[in-house]
Amino acid sequence: MPEQDFYFNPFDADFRANPYPHFPALLEGPPRQLKLFMPTTLVARYDDVVTVLHDHERFTVRRPEIPFRERIDPFGGAPTILTADPPVHSRLRKLVSKAFTPRRVRELEPRIREITTDLLSRASNSGEVEAMAALANPLPVIVIAEMLGVSANDHAQFKQWSNDLISSFGQEMATGPSAAGLAAKEELRHYLAEAIKQRSANPADDLISALVTARDESDALSENELLAFVVLLLLAGNETTTNLIGNGLLALCRNPEQQQRLRENRDLIPKAIEEMLRYDPPVQMTVRMPIVTTNVGGTEIPAGSLAFILLAAANRDPAHFPNPQIFDVARDPNEHVSFGEGIHFCLGAPLARLEGAIAIESMLEKFPRLQLADPQAKLQYRGSMALRGLSELHLSGS
Repeated sequence: MPEQDFYFNPFDADFRANPYPHFPALLEGPPRQLKLFMPTTLVARYDDVVTVLHDHERFTVRRPEIPFRERIDPFGGAPTILTADPPVHSRLRKLVSKAFTPRRVRELEPRIREITTDLLSRASNSGEVEAMAALANPLPVIVIAEMLGVSANDHAQFKQWSNDLISSFGQEMATGPSAAGLAAKEELRHYLAEAIKQRSANPADDLISALVTARDESDALSENELLAFVVLLLLAGNETTTNLIGNGLLALCRNPEQQQRLRENRDLIPKAIEEMLRYDPPVQMTVRMPIVTTNVGGTEIPAGSLAFILLAAANRDPAHFPNPQIFDVARDPNEHVSFGEGIHFCLGAPLARLEGAIAIESMLEKFPRLQLADPQAKLQYRGSMALRGLSELHLSGS
């Protein structure tokens, strides 16, 4: 590999804490290549990212073979809409979409508001709040757990399993899976397999039951496919929304003039959510492998190598976004790629947007002013290569 004129190291905690200063170098030219654990191409420019994400015929979502990957795989080797190519992906998405409709999401709004109000009522009235523990962590996991029909007594355990699995994903390439991650995988899969078994015998008015009965003519989800999708819903359905809320609140604290703008005009909240997704996205990157050697933006990406699709960098591409380093709650248009593009566009995007909007609006209503409790304190990010989320966010609300 040629000498690098850029820095990219997702195993570096400092890099993960603030990758944004390193993106301009990647955006100035064609996709760059380096050797991580295997030859890797960094696709950063907006147009290149969109091109790859739409080219599912030449770029597969399958992951490279890593000796210990099957040990941590929470899907048990079963295909999911996140990890499968057509025609398997097409079949799975068609089936699960029937149980995850826009109408079902709209019907959740009153309950999401109720949960948010309840969580914030427990927050201290002293004007100080740790926003991740108070709201960003519990809200999405309660919503997705209730959708699945999981007992309220198990919500905290659900979140712990999710955290342990996500943390293990972040370190597995460098050190192998953690003991906590391996235990979480086994316990979560066992728990959900039992829940599926119960719903198969006694259907209820919940998402697991809907998925059990989801059929298309003679086609249906297999037992392994159903378990894999429910696991995916838990991980993707709460981790990403947790990060949207936390990262969004941080952006409002660091940009008080934009926070005030939003307070004065709540109609801007939908646009503000899109800007939070663009400016500091919950999912920083995704992975593809070219099936055949393919030229992207002037760089040959060898077949069977790894391509890191840097969503967060594409969202800061000045060729597509005017003044991309500026956080603007009224930005329009705002065609960010934080939910992906093409056939793998995030199925849960409407739910994430709804939860994020309710959470942010509720925080603005409860606290007359949001600012970092200690602006000099170093923020801690949870260890994950692809996901960007705060461990804690201590705010002063008055």
